[in-house]
Amino acid sequence: MSIFTGSGVAIVTPFNDDMSVNFEGLEKLIDFQIENKTDCIVICGTTGESSTLNDEEHLECIKVAIDRTNNRVPVIAGTGSNDTKHGIELSKRAEKLGADGLLQVTPYYNKTTQKGLVRHFSSIAKSVDIPIVLYNVPSRTGLNIDVDTAVELSKVDNIVAIKEASGNIGHITDLVARCEGNLDLYSGNDDQIVPLLSLGGKGVISVVANILPKETHDIVAKFLAGDVKGSLDLQLKLHELIKSLFCEVNPIPVKAAMNYLGLPSGPCRLPLTDMEPANRLRVENAIKKLGITI
Repeated sequence: MSIFTGSGVAIVTPFNDDMSVNFEGLEKLIDFQIENKTDCIVICGTTGESSTLNDEEHLECIKVAIDRTNNRVPVIAGTGSNDTKHGIELSKRAEKLGADGLLQVTPYYNKTTQKGLVRHFSSIAKSVDIPIVLYNVPSRTGLNIDVDTAVELSKVDNIVAIKEASGNIGHITDLVARCEGNLDLYSGNDDQIVPLLSLGGKGVISVVANILPKETHDIVAKFLAGDVKGSLDLQLKLHELIKSLFCEVNPIPVKAAMNYLGLPSGPCRLPLTDMEPANRLRVENAIKKLGITI
């Protein structure tokens, strides 16, 4: 039940000046991504500010992504929640809309135990028939998916992959070794695409792909084609830009970068704010240094 190989863009949700969702802009972004070799659209993730979307907006974004993509690449819908019942409802509705897979973040704020994680993810997975990607991002949720937990969850038929954003290479190595190929691995950190590919990863769910879809695709494609040096060279070439895109809380910098380049983006919803001028200049300088134009 593998969903994709390559670069999946964690696509932003563009907003109008009045903070309503810019659905026309979202369609333009999806076309831009697919035309530039993105391998998968990941809608309503962290970068898509899913936590500030009400259910109607959330599901409409998923529907627009599925309809506009029109089977050109897979669409993975973020339907995670810290309320298992709510996660099940969103997941069922996203499946009905035609999503190819679902991204499930670990419960945040209320958190849970590792036993609770198994029950939470298993309950959501068993409520649908499409593949599930676990999302491990302890810096945001305060909760890590332990290796034993990942191994147990890999036994659930449609839990097929994990987006790893822990940044802990030792943990990820142990996870890959213990899961024995039962979970596809995607990098959740743009500065660790090549390291995770070297551990058998299938690709990345990427922030930088919002502005550099082809280059992010190429990092993965080159590596998997045996051009490890070419892949590494590209990873290192983008390193300063990637660092600049995380100098404030994601997606503040990437939305600033997209606005600078003329891509539909708009503001972030509160509690995220406008970028500090010095950090905005850092992002713009990184873009200029690479000669990026859209």
